[in-house]
Amino acid sequence: MSQRTFTPALGRLGLTRLYDPVVAALTRERLWRSLVAMHVAPRPDDTVVDVGCGTGSLALLLHRLEPRARIIGVDPDPEALALARRKAGGGDATAPQWRLGMGDALTELLEPGSADTAVSSLVLHQCPLPMKRSILASMHAVLRPGGKLVIADYGLQRSTLMRLAFRIVQLADGVRDTQPNADGVLPRLMAEAGFGDVREAEVVPTATGSISVYVASRG
Repeated sequence: MSQRTFTPALGRLGLTRLYDPVVAALTRERLWRSLVAMHVAPRPDDTVVDVGCGTGSLALLLHRLEPRARIIGVDPDPEALALARRKAGGGDATAPQWRLGMGDALTELLEPGSADTAVSSLVLHQCPLPMKRSILASMHAVLRPGGKLVIADYGLQRSTLMRLAFRIVQLADGVRDTQPNADGVLPRLMAEAGFGDVREAEVVPTATGSISVYVASRG
């Protein structure tokens, strides 16, 4: 899949520059990002790849938690990566690395089996079902045996209120790609990609539907 076929931040609205304030206002971002970071728990000398890193908020948080870890942010959107670089500033040799690329082609950017943790947030709900599978397979390929997967995304919308709230997301990103997430497809797709010990570790209700944090391991 070419770099021209991704869904940009804020979906079809195409307002990448507004992504950070919108996400912060509508998704309880500080809470779910903190939960993701807790489950990633980067260690010194870990290699952590943030797939679909967008404007870099999660990658920078992980860097602050463990500056000695190698954090690599991958995204197909040059505008989002430019924002990430500006947020990171300069002069820090241990700062996250930013790489332009698609989530289904991670082995073009990293050696297979070279990452200790693969993480992704608010990416898979935007993707068609075949692309969801391809991204998960790509993350599996770059993880070492025993490596960790942490996904934060819209998951099963369990209540009427959350299903109604999720319509905001579907307005931005389309029903066809987002509905499988709302129906709870992600754990099954993770297992089909070869991950074990798949579990939904956290559920965070938000004004745009519930965001789930999933964790799994590469056998």
